[in-house]
Amino acid sequence: MESTLPKPALVAARMSPKAVTITFWIATVLFCLEMGFTAYAQLNLKDAADGFTRLGFPGYFRVELAWAKVLGVLVLLAPVPGRLKEWAYAGFAINLVSALIAHFAVGDGPEAWAFAAFTSVLWVISYVCWRNLRGGRA
Repeated sequence: MESTLPKPALVAARMSPKAVTITFWIATVLFCLEMGFTAYAQLNLKDAADGFTRLGFPGYFRVELAWAKVLGVLVLLAPVPGRLKEWAYAGFAINLVSALIAHFAVGDGPEAWAFAAFTSVLWVISYVCWRNLRGGRA
């Protein structure tokens, strides 16, 4: 049975360019704030470091991932070539899917993986709007 819900890209396509731009910036800023917060937490908060250990990741990966998030946030917010933004979006997608898989693998409940799930929704909105503003070009 086919879903009656419209696809996100089609919804964005029917929005006015101004609405798409506003939606893009709201979603992107919220997304970047969340990624920036998690990068800060991973570098500075003991609870975040302990969480990484509990999920089975080594300490160096936590630091590497935090700095990658900082770079990704800068790329998403800066006027850089579209190809670079595509790579940042791809990296964030891999990060978010991996976070969800890690939480599910250790049996965490929604209180642990809900943040990653909500951030994933912001990622989708930001990416779909960005693609729509670029006319679907990579």
